[in-house]
Amino acid sequence: MTRSHIARGPVHDTVGQSVPGNIRTTYGVNLRSHLEVPEINRTSHPADPWRWVETNPKASPLGVSETQFAVANGYLGMRGNPDEGRDSAQHGTFVNGFHETWHIQHAEDAYGLAREGQTMVQVPDTKTIRIYVDDEPLRVGVSDLEHYERSIDFRDGIMRRELVWRTPAGKKVIIRTSRMVSMVEKHLAVMTYEIELPDEPAPVVISSQVINRQDGEDEYRSPRAEPEEGFDPRRADGLDHRVLEPQLTEGQRGYQVHGYRCANSGMTIAVGVDHQLESEDDVAMSHEIGDDSSKIVYHAHVTPGRTLTLTKLAAYHTSEIVPAHELADRCSRTLARARVRGVEDLHRTQRDWYDHFWARADVEVDGPVETQQAVRFNLFQLAQASARAEYNGIAAKGVTGSGYSGHYFWDTETYVLPFLTYTMPQFARNALRFRYSMLDKARARAKFLSVKGALYPWRTINGEEASAYYEAGTAQYHINADIAHAMVKYIWATEDQDFLIREGVDVLVETARMWVSLGFFDGDGMFHIHGVTGPDEYTTVVDNNLFTNAMARFNLLAATIACKRIAELGDGRWKAICQRLKLDDDEISEWKRAARNMVIAYDEVLGVHPQDQDFLAKEVWDQDLEDPRRPLLLHFHPLVIYRHQVLKQADVVLAMFLRGDEFTEEQKRANFEYYDPLTTGDSTLSAVVQSIIAAEIGYCDEAFEHFSKALVVDLADVHGNAADGIHVASTGGVWSALVSGFGGMRDYGGDISFDPRVPAEWGALTFRLTVRGTLVKVCVTHTEITITNLEGGDFDCTVQGSPVQVPAGETAVLGLDDRARVCLSHAEPAGEQAPLP
Repeated sequence: MTRSHIARGPVHDTVGQSVPGNIRTTYGVNLRSHLEVPEINRTSHPADPWRWVETNPKASPLGVSETQFAVANGYLGMRGNPDEGRDSAQHGTFVNGFHETWHIQHAEDAYGLAREGQTMVQVPDTKTIRIYVDDEPLRVGVSDLEHYERSIDFRDGIMRRELVWRTPAGKKVIIRTSRMVSMVEKHLAVMTYEIELPDEPAPVVISSQVINRQDGEDEYRSPRAEPEEGFDPRRADGLDHRVLEPQLTEGQRGYQVHGYRCANSGMTIAVGVDHQLESEDDVAMSHEIGDDSSKIVYHAHVTPGRTLTLTKLAAYHTSEIVPAHELADRCSRTLARARVRGVEDLHRTQRDWYDHFWARADVEVDGPVETQQAVRFNLFQLAQASARAEYNGIAAKGVTGSGYSGHYFWDTETYVLPFLTYTMPQFARNALRFRYSMLDKARARAKFLSVKGALYPWRTINGEEASAYYEAGTAQYHINADIAHAMVKYIWATEDQDFLIREGVDVLVETARMWVSLGFFDGDGMFHIHGVTGPDEYTTVVDNNLFTNAMARFNLLAATIACKRIAELGDGRWKAICQRLKLDDDEISEWKRAARNMVIAYDEVLGVHPQDQDFLAKEVWDQDLEDPRRPLLLHFHPLVIYRHQVLKQADVVLAMFLRGDEFTEEQKRANFEYYDPLTTGDSTLSAVVQSIIAAEIGYCDEAFEHFSKALVVDLADVHGNAADGIHVASTGGVWSALVSGFGGMRDYGGDISFDPRVPAEWGALTFRLTVRGTLVKVCVTHTEITITNLEGGDFDCTVQGSPVQVPAGETAVLGLDDRARVCLSHAEPAGEQAPLP
């Protein structure tokens, strides 16, 4: 038995106690200390505030560099493979939501387990443009390069490369390339390939290709690209059948199109390419086309001082039901528009799009340029993952890699939606409408799990549950509350009443129904939720998980308040909602009762909230800190992990961030001190939240340490799996760590407040927020905060508890008290000596 008692009502009704002594010293363990941040080679990757640059093609493992140099728009993504197609680790081109399905074979089956796996498909690759000079192929990884630079510019989303190649015959070749996935033309990719021979003439051959890599093999696969042996659940599921069935193959001078249908899912795709070659020299052209590949080959004898320029346009259209030939017509129209506009105009409008994005989303750090570069890299990835996702969700890797099979998780709502809500709210609305579109399947899933209302799948592409490992998958019922929480925060920030009434209320009602059905009232009237898994996947199928219960309570109350407000409008729409959802006052009262009596466990002796009802009764993990076997999930049987106090993710700490107004300052400090050393850092979702709470309670060394690891998750390949794609949730968490952690922004109940904690290493932090249509710029230093109202109406907030109004077009400058300067002290977070925020 634990020493916990059950707290009735809101968490802040329970008075926290200080932790006796320093828990770190008491237990003598700090599991997170193993995660060292690899150094970024600044000779090969020079610091640049607006670009990620590579000056050596061998600077990083192939898979990692392909992820870092991916270009995407949320719908279409192209990994950063060399234009020549070799050498490469994974030739990935992906379309959001385009997937194949397959039957899950359970070793031991049971009722209600997921039946259908879903895997994102590699769509036909249009990136490949091979070059031969004197019939010698360019292979960037092994050729004699006198100069090489590749960069991706955050200001326009264009990957550019320039190299000088000395051929085996000694001829000098200058090559410039660019690759862009358009933010304006959702279905379009634009590539250019420019060749110049400054000294000697030579025969040049360009072979532009389209290759179905999903069902074929890369004949030029590099030995450096071979994946490591061993089990890793973070990788994509392999498919053992032909996936893309040819439906259409057409080609003519400069134009080719392929159409396919996925064998099991039935989804269709058409891929079209159009070419335009500019040269003062004579050029001959030939073409070949087959079911799984096509090529257009140009033969030229290039004269010194003249430039040969190829423009390649590619269009991708997909559907669940539309025949491939109709999608091919759409490709033709997309390409025709792009050809008329030309590359220069397409690049200009791309820059215009990003100018608008950065005007609303940029975060500026007055500190090392390396920090600014990494910050913008993370924010840039959020744009690439979400901007044109629209009718689809935002996958864990966006469209930059095959990790997690392209599935959507709770990551989007908890880590990505806050950024979108307060910078680009239309993108947030699209993501929430996608969840609404899944509601009927969530209702069906609830029936399988013997609960009422709707139960959203833990991991999915098409709305069906795809998690075969139910203990750490389906059991994470908290996804219902995560979606509801993101939805309510969006409504607070935008006052989008139309979305709430037409769609949002349905989600809030059906998720609230699930909680009342899942939980139960005991003899004392307390409401329990048993048999669930919280965010910490190292502790599964438990009773009264704190995070789940706290978020479920919010979900129940949010549904109650939403219904009340709609009813108060008195315009007849409430009656229609009640009829549509078969809702009455008695059911709403039951939600209130469950929320009011939700079990929130609290340990009187340690003064902490147990992660779950029995967590504190377990043995603390005592493995050797020097043990290299990390992450634990790859080296220990789940039962070994489950029986210990060891965390993959900061479960309780995350609850204190999302529901922070329900915990006292003493409770936050005590909980952080207890759980931080038990958290392994095996999840990229954890460090950002630990940083936020550490900053809030004044533990600024730890806040900065956690933030520093999160900031370079993909740039430094901190977790060893950046090759699988960008960690999109972590990039969203970096924004929250900056704005909510060091910037001290909170939005409880829709009321914006600031209590900054700028690190000593920085002079200032500047960020932008859009709140109810008003755009403000906030600059915080160690001594003051400056709020500039850039556009919209008056902006109301509180700063360190004092109300502030900034009229439209004006600027407010306010001094900060010593709480903002506590980060300068770098005080040790130990026992009674810990500084109070």
